[in-house]
Amino acid sequence: MPAPPPIQVTNKAKGSKPLHDVEMPLADHLEELRRRVLRSLLAIVLAAGACLLFVKPLVRLLETPAGSIRFLQLAPGEFLFVSLKIAGYAGLTAALPYIIYEGLAFVLPGLTPRERRLIAPAVAGSTILFMAGLFFAWWALIPAALRFLVSYGSEVVEPIWSIERYLDFVLLLMVSTALAFQLPVLQLLLGVLGLVKWRAMLSSWRSVIMTAALAGAVLTPSTDPITMLLLTSAITALFLIGVAMVALSENFKEQILPSS
Repeated sequence: MPAPPPIQVTNKAKGSKPLHDVEMPLADHLEELRRRVLRSLLAIVLAAGACLLFVKPLVRLLETPAGSIRFLQLAPGEFLFVSLKIAGYAGLTAALPYIIYEGLAFVLPGLTPRERRLIAPAVAGSTILFMAGLFFAWWALIPAALRFLVSYGSEVVEPIWSIERYLDFVLLLMVSTALAFQLPVLQLLLGVLGLVKWRAMLSSWRSVIMTAALAGAVLTPSTDPITMLLLTSAITALFLIGVAMVALSENFKEQILPSS
């Protein structure tokens, strides 16, 4: 069977000479991708192993929003599996910069100079918003949800919770909120690439509010109205921030992305 044809990766700025031409067979591309994926997985494992050494302080930090609630280990080994889960999430978060680096190193040779100028601010903004989403969930959403859930049945039941169920609730809410906080970055990329205009975004505000309410209901594991309202409001505010960023990028497009 003949070998697959080589893939030519060319970066050209409009109206200028090519910056570089790289030819690489498809098999080499796949091998490079495999190596980078394996290195990223190894980074996650190493980071998770390091986080496992500090898992008890991490668990105490995640228990902070619960205040004086008592936690139980309802089955043998429950806290061990919880520790592994916490270390895995923390290791993934800690290894995220390296994973992004490996992904960029793989795709950057195939991008044009105009597209590459978007990478650094997009990655920086995405990282900041991801961490902001984690903090917002830990600082605002989780305490609000717990206050509502505890007060609702306070006259009937005493709140003594399974540590595994509680941490599943906390981790799911934190990760889903952090992902929802990526909305402005997605809007900015679409706007800078010319795929959508800020006026078109703003004109669809009714649909956005409905979608944000649906997302708040789906992403909120407790389904309580307080947390849903807070998350819906946060997503709507992030959408409006994204619209403002797209409007600024359109007004100053020549300064941000000068034509070559």
